[in-house]
Amino acid sequence: MASKKKDLLIEIGTEELPPKALRRLAVAFAGEIGRGLDEQDLKHGTVRWYATPRRLAVTVARTMVRQDDHEQVRRGPALSAAYDDAGKPTKAAEGFARSCGTAVDKLEVLETDKGSWLMHRRLEPGRDTSELLPAIIDATLAKLPIPRRMRWGAGEAAFVRPVHWIVVLLGRDVVPCRLLDTDAGNESRGHRFHHPGPLRILSAATYAKKLQEKGRVIADFDERRDLILEQAEAAAAKLGGRARIDADLLDEVTALVEWPAAITGSFDQTFLDLPREVLIATMQGHQKYFPVTDGEGRLLPHFITMANIESRAPDAIRRGNEKVIRPRLGDAAFFWERDRRVPLAQRQERLQEAIFQKRLGTLDDKTRRVTALAAHVAGELHLDTGLAERAAQLAKCDLFTDMVGEFPELQGIMGRYYALHDGEPEQVARALDEQYMPRFAGDTIPATDTGRVLALADKIDTLLGIFAAGQAPTGDRDPFGLRRAALGCLRILVEAELDLDLVACLQRSAETFAHEIRAGAAVEEVFGFMLDRLRGYYLDAGIRHDVFDAVLSRRPPSPYDFHRRLHAVTAFTALPESRSLAAANKRIRNILRQSEEKPPAAIDPGLLQEPAEQALANEVESTAATVQPLLQCNDYTRALTELAGLRDKVDGFFDNVMVMCEDRSLRLNRLALLQRLSELFLSIADISRLQSEA
Repeated sequence: MASKKKDLLIEIGTEELPPKALRRLAVAFAGEIGRGLDEQDLKHGTVRWYATPRRLAVTVARTMVRQDDHEQVRRGPALSAAYDDAGKPTKAAEGFARSCGTAVDKLEVLETDKGSWLMHRRLEPGRDTSELLPAIIDATLAKLPIPRRMRWGAGEAAFVRPVHWIVVLLGRDVVPCRLLDTDAGNESRGHRFHHPGPLRILSAATYAKKLQEKGRVIADFDERRDLILEQAEAAAAKLGGRARIDADLLDEVTALVEWPAAITGSFDQTFLDLPREVLIATMQGHQKYFPVTDGEGRLLPHFITMANIESRAPDAIRRGNEKVIRPRLGDAAFFWERDRRVPLAQRQERLQEAIFQKRLGTLDDKTRRVTALAAHVAGELHLDTGLAERAAQLAKCDLFTDMVGEFPELQGIMGRYYALHDGEPEQVARALDEQYMPRFAGDTIPATDTGRVLALADKIDTLLGIFAAGQAPTGDRDPFGLRRAALGCLRILVEAELDLDLVACLQRSAETFAHEIRAGAAVEEVFGFMLDRLRGYYLDAGIRHDVFDAVLSRRPPSPYDFHRRLHAVTAFTALPESRSLAAANKRIRNILRQSEEKPPAAIDPGLLQEPAEQALANEVESTAATVQPLLQCNDYTRALTELAGLRDKVDGFFDNVMVMCEDRSLRLNRLALLQRLSELFLSIADISRLQSEA
């Protein structure tokens, strides 16, 4: 008979949780609770998470209230070792019986194809869920992604924030337990102002509704998020504009309020003379406001904020927010005016003041390395080396401006504005911004040639330097953003179609570091690290893993060349000849690998005796003459299409010719023919790695 099932509710009530981490904490909390139930063989239904500034909660539908009983089987000594020649139990049998709490004559015999053993079978009764839950919750809390835990009061409990209440309900029953120095009960709390007192929760099914209707708390994070978005858009429409909604800010605001109410405000129109990025950074970064734009995307002198209360005096909240933003924008205007009095070029001396990395030196040292590498990259791509060098020299100068000091997220962006003000070439100015692109997943790559060169040089220098300094990423730790830098380089080279030898660039970069850094020793490791990122990039794009491995085996040093080979092999797999040729190449590779004799470099036509080998040799040479020009211009798709025409001759060769014949001269000549055929395919990829079914 199936165990009875009840809905489970767990709520941890705290002081205000860190808003940027709230969603991640809530998802992890629900995920670990689900895993904990699974590990205890407690079947359950849907696991749903809730999160507000003052609570993490999870409901689990149809949770078993007790584990199923299960049979425990222990295997003892082999039957041959369990009894002596007289048929009496040995010490091994008696010891096994004692460990099972029974007598030898109560044991059973387990018969298998491999022999017979003594066996003990016992029915293990299931435990109540309420008995298991405290340990499950405790283990879950310990696994939450909390970088630094805090203690409060005189207790020893440690959590992300002080805990004020805990609810644990299985059905309508409180699960008695003490967690984080707090006894579990059935009393939650509503909104800090609208319903500050206790709120009795009867069951998981009524949890969210009771909080919303009685406690004025919208517990569902996504529901609250949608409401904030709806309110912001409606408020902007009343102002004659549109709300500029940043997804990360929307999540952060959702994590700051339990009962959102949109409030609109305004600021002096003269502040619109500031760069739009400065205004947005002030409103979004400092104040958590949503900016308002007109139909063409221009900023309007308005903002939208979300109050965490349904106020009887919304105008007072509006005036308070306007009073706060005015000096913020005034400071930004002051920074804007003062920064432009000193050209970026005059800030270069200050690069010596900032350490990039203790072993790699200052930002001035990095600038010198990047300048040299940028010139190399520009030269290899036949671009303007002068612009690349100038952009590299100015790249980090805006870090020493007041504006970037106040808004670090504007690095590069302010460099562009200040460089244009100083009269620098537009490509140089734009490169100062584009050096950080792509800044995040899905971001665009640099649009200008100089921006691409600077972005590549800066990222390659960071990658190689940090690896050489022994600070390669480990696990989830990547403080220098090397994974992002590697993927950024690869995206620029592939998506901008830049045929650049990445290995040569890494080697050139290594030459710019001090000798004691021994950067050259890290080149191969960094290239391998980047190829790992390239794998993820292409697998996410739908490229088959065996296709990737076929090209990877050749390790093309140019990511764009890698890209062209990948798409050529992908097209090849759609040809009807591909499966047969992949199998033939696999057979050829095995024959050549297993042969202890090295074939000659050239095929001797005089030793081609069988018609099938003569036909294949002629076809190979004819095809090679056609394919070589295609390879020289990197037209791998047409080259593989031509090579696909060899299938019939290859099949005929293996059907009618014995490669490993007794005559050594014939054998070596046939191996040379196979070697020649293999090399033709290997000039593009190792198609023997292609799977017949992907």
